[in-house]
Amino acid sequence: MAVNNSGRWIKRAFYSQHAAPYVFISPFVITFLLFQLYPIISSVIMSFQEIIPGETKFIGLKNYQDLNNEHFFKAIWNSLRYTFWSLVVLLPFPMLLAVFLNSTNMVAKNFFRSTLFMPALTSIIVGGAIFRLVFGTLETAPANVFLSLFGFESVKWTSSAGAGMFIMVALASWRWMGVNLIYFLSGLQSIPQELYEAAEMDGANRFTQFFRITLPLLKPVTVYVLTISIFGGFAMFTESFVFWNTQSPSDIGLTIVGYLYQQSFEFFNMGFGSAIGIAFLFIVLSINILQLLITGQFRKENE
Repeated sequence: MAVNNSGRWIKRAFYSQHAAPYVFISPFVITFLLFQLYPIISSVIMSFQEIIPGETKFIGLKNYQDLNNEHFFKAIWNSLRYTFWSLVVLLPFPMLLAVFLNSTNMVAKNFFRSTLFMPALTSIIVGGAIFRLVFGTLETAPANVFLSLFGFESVKWTSSAGAGMFIMVALASWRWMGVNLIYFLSGLQSIPQELYEAAEMDGANRFTQFFRITLPLLKPVTVYVLTISIFGGFAMFTESFVFWNTQSPSDIGLTIVGYLYQQSFEFFNMGFGSAIGIAFLFIVLSINILQLLITGQFRKENE
């Protein structure tokens, strides 16, 4: 009898309209607490500690004071440059490609969509290995052979700041172009076709329709892509790692996440690495809040 009562209670709890929402959101809440909130709290605590094998002690703000060094500032500068150039490529070009692929006059649309999205399904390590071969330092590297056809000298791609930044942005653009393209395509397909038909009847050409209809109605998607691209730019690690690991000449490939990895897992300075992570969190959070303010996403829409 007790077993039957407990079974009825469990069944009643799962079928209850009051309990059902909590049951459905519990996987997310548990995952968030274990894998996001707990690591953040632990990192904050560790950033005030000196952690060595077998000993942990609080050292106050020393880890944050140690951030005042040339390697950290170089990592910030590299991350800023990388984020800027990746935004220059990965915002306008996927948008324009999406406009062309969304056109009724475009042929083989599904083929081009699949082709552009396929790099996102490829391992970044595999892609990085291919890019290392293409942009090699030898004169026989494919990129240098291509330059020689136009009379340019060979470039040591992984030895200079400008060339190193170019190959990192090129690798990121190759991989993420198709992803942003899908975002913009979904936004374009949600725009009512009647707006374009009405504009065409009023004499608006393609350019006018793009700037007066497409761009304004794509603003929510654009802001979303901008937000995740800013975070992705600052969180970049693998693109740099496949070219230099964590030791690049004159820190030309050092990023904030790369510096965090270097200090935490190569030098085993977990406390200092945690301080880098907290600083990284505030930098990205501040920049994204700023761009959301600039784009007006915090303003209440008038009804």
